[in-house]
Amino acid sequence: MTVDQLREPAIRVQGLEKSYKGLRVLRGVDFEVARGAIFALLGSNGAGKTTIVRILSTLLRADAGTAGVNGFDVAGRPADVRESISLTGQFAAVDEILSGRENLVLIARLRHLRDPGGVADDLLARFSLTEAGGRKVSTYSGGMRRRLDIAMSLIGDPPVIFLDEPTTGLDPQARIEVWQAVRELAGRGTTVLLTTQYLDEAEQLADRIAILHEGRILVDGTLDELRRLLPPAEVEYVEKQPTLEDVFLALTGGGGRDGHDRDAATDA
Repeated sequence: MTVDQLREPAIRVQGLEKSYKGLRVLRGVDFEVARGAIFALLGSNGAGKTTIVRILSTLLRADAGTAGVNGFDVAGRPADVRESISLTGQFAAVDEILSGRENLVLIARLRHLRDPGGVADDLLARFSLTEAGGRKVSTYSGGMRRRLDIAMSLIGDPPVIFLDEPTTGLDPQARIEVWQAVRELAGRGTTVLLTTQYLDEAEQLADRIAILHEGRILVDGTLDELRRLLPPAEVEYVEKQPTLEDVFLALTGGGGRDGHDRDAATDA
């Protein structure tokens, strides 16, 4: 990679548009993600989050606009983009018959890495799965499976990782475990694009948050910047800062839960 590419944002999206059979899912999306940052795409089901991830990961072609990942154009250099990324979908893609360690060794071998066992052991330790490494994944909790799934996606050290609603269906404790794993990723310099419909998840994890609604980015900024969009609620003795939920509901007119299912085929 050239010096100029390294100076670019890890992800750059400009004017992205996508329609399915005449139904406009993305309507000119723009955002950038700095290297080593956690960027949250926050939106209701059907907002277009997964469509964006699929375009950025070269699984889907945009109708208009441009997108770049790790300095490579998604449409012009898809092979280079695929070498730069890893994608973790909404459901853990692990083999339940194998042990946790065997899952990791298998992926390391498929990527033709030296010392697959060493790679597996390092990742088990990194994600606090060493003691469970020899057990079948069918015995794992939801949080452990998701942590293993994220660990598998890091084999080969991709500089950019897409996490598409990584805590869907998890209980509160499992969500916290995944949050800790995501923070660990960013702490080691990995760029993370996180899609979520959970407001507290974006608050807890993201350096920057973009609210996506009906295929458009309504606002993009840090949590403090988004909070300043609304005046603080005042009571007799206490000044209350608006939460991210207040910002989201004010901008989207109530959260868009009444049938906005445009992206259901890909964003469910």
